[in-house]
Amino acid sequence: MSGSLRPSSSTWRRAASVMLVAGWTRPSAAALSPPPAEGFRLLLLQRASSQGFMPNAHVFPGGMLDAADRSSDWLRLFAPHQGPPRFGLGPDSLGRASFPVVPDVRPDEDPAAMPDDVALRICAIREAFEEAGVLLLRPRGPRSNQGSEALKPGRTLEPPPGLADWRASVRSDPRRFLHLCAHLDCTPDIWALHDWNVWITPNSPQLSRRFDTMFYLCCLSEPPLIYPDLSEVVHSQWSSPSEATRSFISKDIWLAPPQFYELKRLENFASLSDLHTFCLDRASEGVERWMPVLLFTADGRIELLPGDELYLEDSDFLEKTLSTEKKIEEVMKEGRKFHRILIYNRYLYHIHVTIPPKFKHVYPKNYVASKSHL
Repeated sequence: MSGSLRPSSSTWRRAASVMLVAGWTRPSAAALSPPPAEGFRLLLLQRASSQGFMPNAHVFPGGMLDAADRSSDWLRLFAPHQGPPRFGLGPDSLGRASFPVVPDVRPDEDPAAMPDDVALRICAIREAFEEAGVLLLRPRGPRSNQGSEALKPGRTLEPPPGLADWRASVRSDPRRFLHLCAHLDCTPDIWALHDWNVWITPNSPQLSRRFDTMFYLCCLSEPPLIYPDLSEVVHSQWSSPSEATRSFISKDIWLAPPQFYELKRLENFASLSDLHTFCLDRASEGVERWMPVLLFTADGRIELLPGDELYLEDSDFLEKTLSTEKKIEEVMKEGRKFHRILIYNRYLYHIHVTIPPKFKHVYPKNYVASKSHL
């Protein structure tokens, strides 16, 4: 039975997030500790405790898609050098997975509105500016898809004078982001954002809001300065995937399962160059769309992901969960085909993957924390 997200429902909200990864030459803050294996760092933002969704969590920059991100007014800013509707992006790759089905909803009915993957990129770039003061923009003008420059990690634009005023203006009215780009004679650097994955919030009694979130990855040659807005975001840090994992285990930060999974996936890469080349090589492959199915056990829960032997593509699980009186370890002994996150408590996750990845992507290596953390 296939599952469809209801077009008329406000349960799922479209959103976009960007994983900002930067090359790193600065010494580790803990000078006496050995440097992490990865030669890059990832930006994590701590959400304010006052936020209704995932308060205090460390997340990637991102937020909800706004009508302003779809506006046909962006056409005049991309013109005359990049033509609609895709402005030089590769083929549309948002529709890879069959479950759950996400309807194509265009509330404004504007035939000239931005395609979904363009609008979602603009959304992620706008949110990075609102939350972190980072401008993923490029000067207007001809853009070549050829040559060495197209194969290098990007750079951010220096924040404009009056950053706080511009950010307050954009936060109060997302349409002002287009005005900022026009003022700077720039376009959102949609070409620097690489498709990575789609996560759909599962049905859970702990979550009052549910999002259909496109995750992008953006490689930067060096880390930009971060200016948390001190409203939605109260703190920022650049961490390697392994550093972030250690901080999570030691309870210095809290990560939701999707962010933890993506950090563990990034541990497959030894350098920024390797990661950037990987993104370029699979640019036409597209992404998967994952809605975890929750299996509550006697001592925790398991988040089942597509491909797992217990994962069911059934519309019932858009609004329901599974449960068992067995413990996590008992469930694990009964299976072999795994794609799942084991959640023992708020700060102890295990990842088990025994299936091959799709679309030339990579999955995390199996990860099991020390039993002393139980």
